[in-house]
Amino acid sequence: MNLRDLEYLVALSQERHFRKAAEKCFVSQPTLSGQLRKLEDELEVLLIERTSRTVLFTPAGDAITAQAKRILAETKELKDIARTFTEPMSGDMHIGLIPTVGPYLLPHIIPLFKQHFPELQLYLYEAQTHTLLKQLADGDLDCLILAELDNMDSFSSLALYNEPMVLALPCDHAWAQRPHIGLSELQGEKLLMLEDGHCLRDQAMGFCFAAGIGEDKHFKGTSLETLRNMVAAGSGLTLMPQMATEPQQTNGGVCYVPVIDPEPKRTISLLHRVNSVRRPCFNEVAKVIKNSVELDHLANRKKR
Repeated sequence: MNLRDLEYLVALSQERHFRKAAEKCFVSQPTLSGQLRKLEDELEVLLIERTSRTVLFTPAGDAITAQAKRILAETKELKDIARTFTEPMSGDMHIGLIPTVGPYLLPHIIPLFKQHFPELQLYLYEAQTHTLLKQLADGDLDCLILAELDNMDSFSSLALYNEPMVLALPCDHAWAQRPHIGLSELQGEKLLMLEDGHCLRDQAMGFCFAAGIGEDKHFKGTSLETLRNMVAAGSGLTLMPQMATEPQQTNGGVCYVPVIDPEPKRTISLLHRVNSVRRPCFNEVAKVIKNSVELDHLANRKKR
């Protein structure tokens, strides 16, 4: 057997379709199918039940596929080790971001990455936190940029910045022109929230419950932009990450008021596997992100 055969097996386990797995591996379907049959012959065990409608993995197939994923991850780690000694800031880097961070942070940092790390090829993936954590653990991603939560102790983290949440409300609201609002003043209000699965929802709900603030259960947003549009339409209020309130991101009709006593905020961090050999690279990436956010923060303060 060879590593390519293991890649075919893992691709088929992910796609559950021979044609799609072959396309993912950039080979023909007969090539992929033939190599997997040879792998079965060599191992003397049936890995896949082939039917006209679906692909089913046998118990042996599931166990061997799990081991194949580990072997491929370790092989990638060997290449990464070599690169850290030759060109640490080069090669491919697969970064996962949550939807409430990616669209707002990336415009700030991508030009800087190109400037500081011209030999680094970035591949960006957006998904909810639970999906990204699994992909990081499986070795599919090199690092994550997300809001840090309590259940991430099995990974190493580099804190990037603290991001306040501000109150988004229609510009014709009585509070729209206030310099700030105390969290306790929102007691009894019902705020618009993101749907289940977004870590921002859980963090916002934590602050809201502590202050006696409820959730408007008539609607759950699929994205921050959906929530913003609901606020603009006069359908309610919501908490919005500060970076999502910058002028280039905002829609008309929505105003933002800082919240105090206490200020709701989240910590955005870079996560990576504890024993990743690419830590020197992650450290440099984290420095660029930190400096970018700090400079942007100072610039925004001067404008105000």
